[in-house]
Amino acid sequence: MTTNIDTPEHLQDAEALLTDAGFTTSNTWYHGTSSGLTKQILEQGLKRSGDNEINQATKKAMATIGNTYTERKEPIFLTQSKQLAYYWATQKVRARKVHTGNDETPEVIEITLDETLNAGVKPDVGAVVMLMDLHPYMGYLEEIYKAKGVPFDLDDIQTNAMELNREDYLNKFGLAYYGKSMSAKVLKLVK
Repeated sequence: MTTNIDTPEHLQDAEALLTDAGFTTSNTWYHGTSSGLTKQILEQGLKRSGDNEINQATKKAMATIGNTYTERKEPIFLTQSKQLAYYWATQKVRARKVHTGNDETPEVIEITLDETLNAGVKPDVGAVVMLMDLHPYMGYLEEIYKAKGVPFDLDDIQTNAMELNREDYLNKFGLAYYGKSMSAKVLKLVK
């Protein structure tokens, strides 16, 4: 399963962060986004469920077909790798293109948290459905693991997705979240 993600060289850090135990973590995290959102994020901070344009487009589409749309307050997605954040940024760009028609580029925001805020980062176990479906992200991870020579068994992951250790979502898959909005003071664009 290949992903065709052409990650810029300055963001290729996943192999360096990957160990036999998974991806190392610190107090520095990354969030993948679209260039159409970056300026607002850097000025106002990262907001839970913060893509107002997609939310409004979805609400409008649902109203057109006679359904209602209730906006949910999703947590902020984080990962410990610039490269993994770039993957998610490409997904955000695609979603915005579909919903808004905007032509944008993937961008990565770096988040540096003090010890207290860093304790609020949690493994994203809500991704279990994605793992069970073998989402293309899992293929992307498999490519990174193989390049480093670290075992990554997609069949085993899919078979045992409901029994995985909570920390595996963070360490092995680079999937984390933060449940509150973040101040612009802890953010900077990775260039």
